[in-house]
Amino acid sequence: MEILELLPSSFGYVIFTYFYSWIMLSYLGVKVGAARKKYDVKYPTMYSDKEQVFNCIQRAHQNTLEVYPQWLVFQTIAALVYPTSAAVLGAIWVTSRFSYAWGYYTGDPAKRMEGAYGYIGYFGVIILSIAVALQLLGVL
Repeated sequence: MEILELLPSSFGYVIFTYFYSWIMLSYLGVKVGAARKKYDVKYPTMYSDKEQVFNCIQRAHQNTLEVYPQWLVFQTIAALVYPTSAAVLGAIWVTSRFSYAWGYYTGDPAKRMEGAYGYIGYFGVIILSIAVALQLLGVL
């Protein structure tokens, strides 16, 4: 059986969500690279002792990388059964990471909370993944 026969056609939306997440990660990475030049923070130094704004830019990217693997797993599990819902929740999460980063980029770490709405997408795919697991176990 071919993969296109196994996956629901709306899984295409999920693939576009993955692509959107790649754009977001690339953007955050480029911003760190530009900040390294602007604030003269050389590799392999992760954080600056002098430049708080650089640290905020770096943290926005680093925090996103810290949660990204878990999001990918739950996004994929949820999408296998609920592709449209997972794609919408994924798009919410990815978009929130831009808001999170832009808030952080101000140099005021409290403004990163402008991306807090992303928890809707993040916890949404976790809940859907739990539902998939319970369905597989015959509980639901």
